[in-house]
Parts: sequence; C-alpha cells; structure tokens
Amino acid sequence: MHAAVLWLIFALVLAGAEALTGHLFLVMLGGGALAAAITSWLTDWPGWADGTVFLIVSVLLLVLVRPALRRRLTPAHAPRLGIEALEGKKALVLERIGRDEGQVKLDGEVWTARPLNEGDVYEPGESVTVLQIDGATAVVFKSSP
Repeated sequence: MHAAVLWLIFALVLAGAEALTGHLFLVMLGGGALAAAITSWLTDWPGWADGTVFLIVSVLLLVLVRPALRRRLTPAHAPRLGIEALEGKKALVLERIGRDEGQVKLDGEVWTARPLNEGDVYEPGESVTVLQIDGATAVVFKSSP
C-alpha cells in the first residue's frame, strides 16, 4: 500500500475522532496528515520526510489556525439564563422590605424579598437592585440613583 493512502486514512480517522470531541485539536493533526499524504503522493521523499511534513504542518495549524478558529466558533460570553439572569437587575419595592417581609416587582413578576443587610428597610416605590436569588426570595440592596 502506498504511503499516501496510509496518511490519507490517518487524516480521515483524525477528522472522524474530532467529530466526537469538538476541541479542534485532532482536526489540526488531520490537516497535517493530509499535507503528508499530498507530499507523499507528489514526491518521492523518504518516510521520515513525510513525518516531518506532518509535524511541521500540524504545529503550524495548532499555533496559527486553531486559536483564531476557536474565537470565531465560540461565543464571547454565554447568555445568562434562569435566576442568574435576574441577578443585578433593578426591582421596584411593592411592599415594605424588612428583615422577614417584603415584595418586589422584578422582570414583571412579584417576588418575595429581603434586604442584604438585616437592619435595612426599603419602602414601597423605592428602586432596589437584586444581588442574588435565594430559593424564591430576592436578596436586594439599595440602588444608587
């Protein structure tokens, strides 16, 4: 069997394995194997030269192409979902918020609320910021104007 065919099979195996991982590492090695297959098919170089082509092309792809490709394919920041999306939002005090009582309107819904500091009290109509969601209770603190 010609060496180019072996390099081509190796490239296809690496590309197939990349489909299982998705880290863009094995496909870069597959690119190096493809370059070695093309070199082996076009030239009469010895096997170690094909291996050198594989090594050089793989390293170049890993160093130069993979980082740029990963930046393009992965989002800059994942959107916050669920209760994480509520943290940091402004809320309107509906019922007086004290140590063990209170309600706010947050994102169009009514939530029970408690102040971050036990001694704080917020009156209806005030604007507060949600620090975190603790179970079904919004932990709030006074918003700066």
